[in-house]
Parts: sequence; C-alpha cells; structure tokens
Amino acid sequence: MPSLLTLDQALELSRGQVRELWRSYLNPGLVTMLELLDFDRRFVAARGAEVRDAAGNTYLDFLGGYGALNLGHNHPAVLEALRRVEERPNLLQASLNPVAAALAHNLAQLTPGNLQRSFFCNSGAEAVEGALKLARAATGKSGIVYCSNSFHGKTFGALSVTGRAKYRKPFEPLLPDCVEIPYGDEKALEEALKTGRVAAFIVEPIQGEGGVIVPPPGYLARARELCTRYGALLIADEIQTGLGRTGYMWACDHEGVIPDVLCVAKSLGGGVAAIGAYVTTDDLWKKAYGGLERALLHTSTFGGNTRAVTAALTALEVTVKEDLPARARELGDYLLGRLAGLKEQSPLLREVRGRGLLVGLEFAQPSGGLAYRLSGGLLGRVAGEYLGSLVAGELLNRHRIITAYTLNNPNVIRLEPPLTVTREQVDTCVNALTEILSRHRSFLSVAASGARTVLQSVLTKGERS
Repeated sequence: MPSLLTLDQALELSRGQVRELWRSYLNPGLVTMLELLDFDRRFVAARGAEVRDAAGNTYLDFLGGYGALNLGHNHPAVLEALRRVEERPNLLQASLNPVAAALAHNLAQLTPGNLQRSFFCNSGAEAVEGALKLARAATGKSGIVYCSNSFHGKTFGALSVTGRAKYRKPFEPLLPDCVEIPYGDEKALEEALKTGRVAAFIVEPIQGEGGVIVPPPGYLARARELCTRYGALLIADEIQTGLGRTGYMWACDHEGVIPDVLCVAKSLGGGVAAIGAYVTTDDLWKKAYGGLERALLHTSTFGGNTRAVTAALTALEVTVKEDLPARARELGDYLLGRLAGLKEQSPLLREVRGRGLLVGLEFAQPSGGLAYRLSGGLLGRVAGEYLGSLVAGELLNRHRIITAYTLNNPNVIRLEPPLTVTREQVDTCVNALTEILSRHRSFLSVAASGARTVLQSVLTKGERS
C-alpha cells in the first residue's frame, strides 16, 4: 500500500518538510536558490495586496504573480462566482458551455477593433502556441518574426520566438523560419517582412521579462502599418500587459493599434484559475478553422472549463466595474513620479521605466573602480546577474515586500502590484526602497548585506525546520 499524504497533512507540513519534499520530488536547484535568499517562507493566507506567513507576519505583494494578480489575491467576487458553479459539470466536452460563450462575447466587446473569435486554453504559452498556429494556417506562410529580449513562454513554439539564448540553447533546434530582430527597430522589421514569407510578427507592447522595456513612440503603430503592407499578421502578446495593467485595458490602446491576434492570460483568471486565450477576427478564424473538417484542428481538453471561464468572466466584470485601468494609470503615475525622485538621489538606481503599474528598476553596474579592476570585470558580471535579486532580498527580509527580478534581465526588479493596491501601500514600498538605497551606495555594500542574509539562512536552517 503506497504511503500517500492527505490534504490535511499537506497543509500542516513544516517549512523544513516542504523543502525536503521539493528537493526529492520537484526542483532541488530552485529550493537552494530560494533558501539562500530566505525566500522559501510558508505563506498561509492572502487577500488583496497582502499575504501572511505561518508566523503571523504580513507582507506586501509587489510581484503580483508576474502580472497574474491584477485583482489581487482571492478577490471575493471571484471566489463567490466559483461557489455558484461548484455543482455544475466542469469538464463536459459533449456540450456547449454557456459561461464560455458569455466570456467569448465579453472579450469581443473589450478587445480592440474587430477582434471577435476566442480560443480558450490554460496559460500564456498555450495562447502564443495557438496564435502562431493560427497565423500559419490562415496565411499559408511559415515565417515568424520576433524581437530580441522578448519573452513569450517556454513551450517549443513560444520558446522559438523568445529572445533569450539561455532559455533556447538547450532545446535547439527549435521551430524553423523564426527570425529575430531588435525590439523597436522599424527598419529591421520592414527588412524581415519584405521577403513576403512572413506569416506573423509577434510583439509585446511592453517587454515585461525583458526588463520592462517601453518601445519608442509610434513603434506599434508603424508595426501595424508594415504588417498590413506586406501581408503579415500582427500578434500582440498582452499576456502581462493586458487587462488594465499599463493604464489602459490593453497596452495596444496607448497607440490605438488593432492587432490581428491578441494573446491574453495571467490576470484573465482573476488570480485563482489557470486560463489563457487568443482572440482574432472572424475572417482569420474562418481561413484557419472554418468548416467541419477544420473545426477540431486545434483543441484543448481543459480549455474553457466551467470554473476557469467563470473566474475569467467575473475578473472582466470586476476590471470594468472598478475601472482598474484608470486606477493603474493614476497610481502608476504617482509611483513613477516618486521613483524618479529616488533615482536622482541614488547612484545605484540607473533607470526607472514603465507604464501604469508595470514598473522596472534597473540598477547601475560597477565599472572602473578598484574592486572592478582587481576582479578583471567579474564584479560587473556578478552584479549584472545578482544585484536585482539582492535588492529584492533586502525588500523581503527587512521590509516584508515581495518583488523579483525580470527573467531576461536579472539586473531589473519589477514592481507589479495588484491594481487594487492603495496609495499608502505604494508609499510603503517606495519608502522601503528609499531606505535600502540610502543605506547602500555600491554593489559591494548590497552584496555584503546579501551575504549576511545567506549566512543567517544557513545557520538558522535547522531551527526553522
């Protein structure tokens, strides 16, 4: 008889027991990383922008599930909606789900222009996979253009259009006919499209994992124009930027751009359900999947399940009713303004950028000093890879504020709180950053503080197990 853990036992596992189970059955490298920075805390409750650990300490969540928590943790309207459908069949493919139908209708009302038809899946990477397949099927072409420093996911198709070699190299060869160009470079885009072999150009309106990179003014509008001219589809990856995050419902709205395909996920599930979607035009859908013979060319077993679409339907309702895009715009302007003032005071803070409540802080790299020269440049390389995580560690361990660095640029930490965050909570975060950057004037100072955290974590590891 196998020895199985029950849910009750799982909920009562100690911090040390959780670590050992992760080491044995999940990802031991991740355990070591989180353990050294003292990030592996056992959180037991969450609501809005706050989470609580097993010791009763309260934290502010300025990571926001990498953009999946626009509504915050456990929004009561979403939880109540899920209770209302708990007796309904969740997975029943031999029928047409009424809630999925309502969600598709609402997405058609809220997405730009003539975007009308939705496909429901379970994640952002799946939404990208579906969009790429749609582009090839609808156009009859195979080429896909994507940007350096982009992030679209880690499944094979999504990884093939993700612009960071670290994630791509171990899995090559990836999809053929994928062409990388610099982000924000109109001339490079036109050169790639001129071949006439391109099915689609996939782009993030703001590069999230790339370090919160805002494109040059007019870039998205120019991309729209070039794709139309050369017969390629424009795929907007709004997985992290959509649903109000940047101050408008969609980041494309900043330039009035209407893509051919829009990918959405993360906050679509209201912070409690896994759901993604791509939305496209009626014409493109019919070219790719019109008619009985092609209706089942692309499907998903769990896509459009009752609980996921119920959470999404409610999340959209809350987003509109509470006007969260306007809230993100107002608080984002306030946050960026305060951080701009902080940048003027701190030599460690190289740049502040973003829109709405998607903000990136890039830290300055050491160069030219004695320590830099003696290390043969190693100090700069280490700072580039770890400075963001060290500052995030300071925020967590000293101020109980949760953040993280961006995947493609670990020298940038993101501030991506729920759109329901309060001005007082924003002030708490900025005040914490001010304290940290006032105390540390160099990478070596931050590194020394981080080393003390690591040492303390190692010494007290046994006590907390």
